[in-house]
Amino acid sequence: MNHEYVNRVVDLTDPGKNIIYNMSIDEAVELVRAGDKEGVRGIDRQFALVGGEGKTIRMARSIGRPLRFFIAKLKAGPCLVLAERIDTIYKYLKKEGLDDQFHPSYTRMAPAHYITTIELLGCPDPSPVHQRFFTPERNRFKGTPVEEIGRQYMTALYKEIKKWLQQRATSGPIGVTFSAGIDSGSVFLLTYHALLEMGESPSRLKAFTLSVDGDGADLKQAREFLKAVNLELFLEPIEVKASGLDWKKTVRVVEDYKPLDIQAATMNLALLEGIRKRYPHWVHMIDGDGGDENMKDYPIEENPELTIRSVLNNLMLYHEGWGVGKMKHSLTYSGGLSRSYMRTYTTADTLGFKGFSPYTLENVIEVAEGIPFIDLTGWDHEKLYALKGLVVASGVKAVTGMEMPVFEKRRFQHGAVSKEAFHNHLPEKELDYRKEFLSLYE
Repeated sequence: MNHEYVNRVVDLTDPGKNIIYNMSIDEAVELVRAGDKEGVRGIDRQFALVGGEGKTIRMARSIGRPLRFFIAKLKAGPCLVLAERIDTIYKYLKKEGLDDQFHPSYTRMAPAHYITTIELLGCPDPSPVHQRFFTPERNRFKGTPVEEIGRQYMTALYKEIKKWLQQRATSGPIGVTFSAGIDSGSVFLLTYHALLEMGESPSRLKAFTLSVDGDGADLKQAREFLKAVNLELFLEPIEVKASGLDWKKTVRVVEDYKPLDIQAATMNLALLEGIRKRYPHWVHMIDGDGGDENMKDYPIEENPELTIRSVLNNLMLYHEGWGVGKMKHSLTYSGGLSRSYMRTYTTADTLGFKGFSPYTLENVIEVAEGIPFIDLTGWDHEKLYALKGLVVASGVKAVTGMEMPVFEKRRFQHGAVSKEAFHNHLPEKELDYRKEFLSLYE
């Protein structure tokens, strides 16, 4: 006798957090439901969407919006639970008396830039199928001068910032999480320029810089940066105590255990908590996350798994990790910035901010992936690290006319605090963070 399974879909995501400019949510969901790769690529732009028909469920997301899922087993058939967070899935299952089926490693994250298809067929359910909807053309700027590459790159970023100002952050103050590095610096200057060009007062803008115990190099750098462009009045330091850095709280917020991400998120959480305490009703924040990934600007020497050839030869390695379907791809967490963006998203979302990271948008990534990195660097590490400053600074000047200061790269978690305080308050080993995360569900 054949048993006909009944599937159930519980969507706990918040469609109101999607940022889509060129169509309705329903139209975007229909493109996902139909598995229309070109159509989904044309969605403009920050989304986590789910569409289904019968037993076939499809989902798609951009980097800026998380999307997780879990399949629970009911007597009548499978139950697909979708949410932004692991703990949201767990709380739902607990309410339904299904938490005995749960383990955080059983949850799955939909990878950015793919349509993920699930067939709810019963026991066992087959593995998801992933179809890429975003495949930027690599090296399309071969032979193009660096200045022109910079102009196109920053123009793409500027357009996304203007759309956000015109359609989302239409009123109220705007905060930039500002270390005065290349990424946050360029975002600040382009946002400032956009407000002027739109005929709005730039007084809406503030550059928030974290300083722990009055220490750290970022605050000094922020002052130098803004003085160089005669915009010192926009700086607002956020002072916190090192004793208030709570990495265990950060693990709960971010729901991950990778040391560099938790360390950065601990600083970001401290900064945003300081802003929230000072400004209880502040809403809009903008940041430079994704800029390092776009320009492949991480110290390769610090990661024994990487070589300059693996970084430059693989499409969007820092955005997606080793790739869907590859041995090192994590089903629970996805890979690259597709995974680690939770360090930025969750810290802002938990505190009620509406965050925006324009460097993570496909229209911007597409320009970056077109840069002929190999031709411009000749496989030289130092030339690769220097390229980002050349490209971005020349592009900012082309768009705004301003000479953007460029400082030596420094990770956010290292710039806001002294070395001593960093080592006293943040563990080095992944095992400490992993144990803390798993303890949440013991």
